[in-house]
Amino acid sequence: MINDPIADLLTRIRNWYLARLENIKLPHSIIKEEILRILKKNKYIVSYETVDLWNWKKDLSVELNDVRMTKYIPTFKRISKPGQKIYLKSKDIKKSRNWLWIYVLSTPKWVITWYEARSLNVGWELLCEIF
Repeated sequence: MINDPIADLLTRIRNWYLARLENIKLPHSIIKEEILRILKKNKYIVSYETVDLWNWKKDLSVELNDVRMTKYIPTFKRISKPGQKIYLKSKDIKKSRNWLWIYVLSTPKWVITWYEARSLNVGWELLCEIF
């Protein structure tokens, strides 16, 4: 049993980037699917899809960017952990040091990036940062 599915997702993607492989399969969860949606929107992955194994079990199939063509490997860092949640108000976070950095946040509007949450003026739990 996985205690922290978000850290598991980030670790698997990081390890597959380092191994220079293109496709990975992950256990399905809704929050993982939402984080993958953000990664696809910001071009950290090429695509993802939900694969039905049985009527009650699903997997996520993720196609990573072709890392053989580039030397850039993104860094995935888990911030808020199950043992230590980090909550922020909408005015607490400063602008990112670089627009390539993404903070993934869990808000009442679901999982969004920090600049979307800031424009909606909602508080959030800081899940992870990607740069």
